[in-house]
Amino acid sequence: MPDLTYLPDLTYLYAVAREPVSSPPGVAGSPVRTVACSGLVAYVSSVPSEQFGEEPLRRSLEDLDWLAETARAHHRVVDAVAAATTTAPVRLVTVYGDEAQVVELLERRAASFTEVLAHVTGRREWGVKAYSSPPEEPAQVGEGRGGGACEGDRQASGRACESDRQAARPGTAYLQRRRATLRGREQARRQALQRADHIHRALTALAAAGYRHRAQDPRLSGRDDVMLLNGAYLVDEARAEEFAALAGRLGGDGVEIRLTGPWAPYSFTVMEPA
Repeated sequence: MPDLTYLPDLTYLYAVAREPVSSPPGVAGSPVRTVACSGLVAYVSSVPSEQFGEEPLRRSLEDLDWLAETARAHHRVVDAVAAATTTAPVRLVTVYGDEAQVVELLERRAASFTEVLAHVTGRREWGVKAYSSPPEEPAQVGEGRGGGACEGDRQASGRACESDRQAARPGTAYLQRRRATLRGREQARRQALQRADHIHRALTALAAAGYRHRAQDPRLSGRDDVMLLNGAYLVDEARAEEFAALAGRLGGDGVEIRLTGPWAPYSFTVMEPA
């Protein structure tokens, strides 16, 4: 990003569409306006260079409260525009020196923006997250079986059998438990991957497009269970109910499905405008 701090105000870009519609205030409470060129409309607002210039912005992005507030304002504008017209969101915190640079962008990338807008026309993005409970640790060797697998033999013979003798060795018993735990975890991991793949394939077959985001860290999702799938799907508006019903049927057997949306098509239209 060039050094723009010598300018009093910069131009913040939210999204590109084909027509102007009303929008709520944007980042830093600034009113949102439109810039038209090449049959496209860019939604922009003025932002102070002391916050959005190169060096100040680098510092601001490390402030999580500032970043969260900026993201909320950005998405508020994008969602409002997307609710009224087909929209191509632009990546968060995309800033230009002035409107002339935005006009140049629309001229230079007109074909790409037009193609993206055509792809998402009549479609909305839905999010699907699938969760499962953490796998239970396998029972320890001999646990819950009267102290050994050959309890009956021991009672009959009055002597300890071979497995009891092995279990009585602390090192051997530990290795057995460790191997059983690792096998259990690997089996659970494979089953989870297969289930996530099945859900994603089924949803993508009904949608116009599907995309798997990286599973969220439990610290971000606020849940203790395992996120199997963090998917985004571009769905024809006429098939929204069908998609929701399918997502619901794919849950069960220990898997919880969470459906969110409809959203602006962030996962299928965000472009690098440089």
